[in-house]
Amino acid sequence: MRNIFFILLIVNVLSSCNTTKNIISNPIFSKIIIDTLFSEKISCRALAIDNNKVWYAANNGNYGFVSLDSSENYNQNITNENLKIEFRSIAQTAKHIFILSVGNPALLYRIAKNDYQVKLVYQENHEKVFYDSLQFFNDNEGIAIGDPTENCPSMIKTIDGGETWQKIPCDKLPKLADGEAFFAASNTNLVIKGNNVWMVSGGKKSRVFHSSDKGNTWETSETPIVQGQTMTGSFTADFYDKNIGFIAGGNYEKLEQNFQNKAITNDGGKTWQLMAENEGFGYASCLQYVPNSGGKSIVVVGATGIFYSGDSGKKWKQLSIDKDFYTIRFIDNKTAIAAGKNKIVKINFK
Repeated sequence: MRNIFFILLIVNVLSSCNTTKNIISNPIFSKIIIDTLFSEKISCRALAIDNNKVWYAANNGNYGFVSLDSSENYNQNITNENLKIEFRSIAQTAKHIFILSVGNPALLYRIAKNDYQVKLVYQENHEKVFYDSLQFFNDNEGIAIGDPTENCPSMIKTIDGGETWQKIPCDKLPKLADGEAFFAASNTNLVIKGNNVWMVSGGKKSRVFHSSDKGNTWETSETPIVQGQTMTGSFTADFYDKNIGFIAGGNYEKLEQNFQNKAITNDGGKTWQLMAENEGFGYASCLQYVPNSGGKSIVVVGATGIFYSGDSGKKWKQLSIDKDFYTIRFIDNKTAIAAGKNKIVKINFK
């Protein structure tokens, strides 16, 4: 009996240790250290991390990558018939980087990772065309969304690794309300997890559109995010898994307003609950879940600085007052890359 009691005691202790380990795996940050990787006169809202490279797409046709090791950076510029090209979306496959412009015409370029050759793979001319976000499900299937040219989202898809793209007809897409659109704030109003894809809208309506079959069918849910005006609504979203997600944004014309600007879901986007009303950040340009945090830790950049939550968005801590970051992506659960006005930086969370 004494031996059995001893064995049970050991098992109990080990179980407690495992439970403790799971709890403390969610990092708790109190400060950050910022290291500038690239400083030029650009406006950058699109980042893609590719091993030791951070690819970026920016205004005035600028694109390239910064190196995270001792290699040199690569900076280039695309010109097209004297057009003022502004890139706000970027995505990648194993062999290629894709960058997509806003405005008319919409220009989607493919860049080979091995020799950096550039090819225009899609162009759309329309007075209302404005693409906001670009993502890939895998190396073959990708999707981009934009503001409506009719009464539905603009959506293009590829199934051949980005060699060709087709626009999806409106009868296969959800309808948008009058004055409802998307925001090209940080390439994060389109989120993909497995076969699941979410789109978040703003303007006169702020809703979430979800598809569990790579965009073939859609369901729509209402959100409590501030809406009703041209520059209100959800500007950014992230999902930790197929159930846990967060949306943020606010009122771009009232940057300090920190109510009705952040909400959480635990059912894959069907229902949303406002969080931290009158607390934390104001207008948010980009939010990202910290990797391996169990969906507890979130970092937001925007007009009131860099904010962090370690409790699923209930409470927020300001880690920086820098208002010039537009987008952020994590390398691991303590390191991220952020970009914005005239800079790309590495952020170490402590």
